[in-house]
Amino acid sequence: MPPSTSGRNTAAIAAAATAASIASIASLLYYLEIPSLLQQRVQARTVGGPRCYSPNAKPSLPEFKLLTQQETLRETYPLASRIEKNTPIYDCASFDLTDVSATDKLQDELYHNLTSGPGVYILKHFFLDPSIIDATNQAFEEIIAYEHQASGGAKGDHFAPGNANARIWNAFSKHALQDPESYVQYFSNPWFKLVCDSYLGPGYKITTQVNIVRPGGKAQMPHRDYHLGFQTDEDVVAWPKAVHQMSGLLTLQGAVAHTDMPLESGPTRLMPYSQTFGEGFRSYRRPEFIEYFESNHVSVALEKGDAVFFSPSLFHAAGENITADFDRSANLIQVSSAFGKTMETIDTLPLIDKTYDLLAAKYRAEGLSMEVDALIRAVAEGYPFPTNLDCRPPAPGGMAPESEQQILRRGIIEGWDRERMMSELDDMREASSANGKIGRQTTVFGT
Repeated sequence: MPPSTSGRNTAAIAAAATAASIASIASLLYYLEIPSLLQQRVQARTVGGPRCYSPNAKPSLPEFKLLTQQETLRETYPLASRIEKNTPIYDCASFDLTDVSATDKLQDELYHNLTSGPGVYILKHFFLDPSIIDATNQAFEEIIAYEHQASGGAKGDHFAPGNANARIWNAFSKHALQDPESYVQYFSNPWFKLVCDSYLGPGYKITTQVNIVRPGGKAQMPHRDYHLGFQTDEDVVAWPKAVHQMSGLLTLQGAVAHTDMPLESGPTRLMPYSQTFGEGFRSYRRPEFIEYFESNHVSVALEKGDAVFFSPSLFHAAGENITADFDRSANLIQVSSAFGKTMETIDTLPLIDKTYDLLAAKYRAEGLSMEVDALIRAVAEGYPFPTNLDCRPPAPGGMAPESEQQILRRGIIEGWDRERMMSELDDMREASSANGKIGRQTTVFGT
């Protein structure tokens, strides 16, 4: 072999070895997430952009489409019995909940689903015994009849137009007061614990609201849910981007089907993967997003006793009941993280009472200055939840009642004296309490 040829071969071999070494090192660095760490180091040394979404910039519909056109792969969720309309469906009857290893793997799948996957899953046979649902339905019917007679009017609802829905606020409490036996059977279902633990961890708190949609009941508009989903467009952009991400991790949404839910009855319409869209809380009211949702949502029929759970950041909406004679009934489940609570209990009313005259004088001297606004935000509660939605339902067209801060701000602007301010806040506090309407009731609501 000529020397020049031999030299070229040696150089080529050396170059290939060097390339292989570089590739190996690059793979190792990638495995160790070194590029990610270096990127974080760089980001830590610069202010990368505004902390909040700009109210003047339009959210990207193309980005939303790209995210929501993903396909749910069967191999990603091997414990699911099938994938239907991009939604993993599990059969509760096929699992042994005493098998810790198996349930741990199931919880891993459910967690991945809500955080990185389609954001929704269905649990067939969540209640295997239909008699538990029947007994609970009887209790709900008695509560609805009692409340309808007592109030004579429809209740405020967050999103549903018109008055087609029958609604029980705080059904979780009223169910126990009406029929303790069916309540114990219902909430001793171990699947509640498995599902809630998988997303929120221990220390969660369950609330429920019954929703019954009559024939002709119209569809909801697409929306996201509690917390930021209950804020106005103007309010949402005031919250930093990290809070937009955090909001969807503080709550688990779900519903138990208390009747069969054929498609024509309007079971929940869903937009899989929409919970991964960062600007979703300020997008769902925009016409172009509504139009896309209406054209591309999915809906899966349910049977009585099935359950659906999803991220509160998922775009969703109850469907229209186009049947002639069928009431669609669901017990809506809203579970809150233990971390949504303060370390110390603060009673704000004595603090406001003690400082109100000084605050009002400061307002008269300065107007709604930064100092006045800072004091209002410090001394009063800025969040109207938790509340008693029987006594303080969302205002028509709104999603939340007034907070203490809003009442305090309104009072100093309108020139209330301290006595009126404290009277208004006392009334609000009483109406917001669990005892505001149902009281310490130990008897049934009616028969």
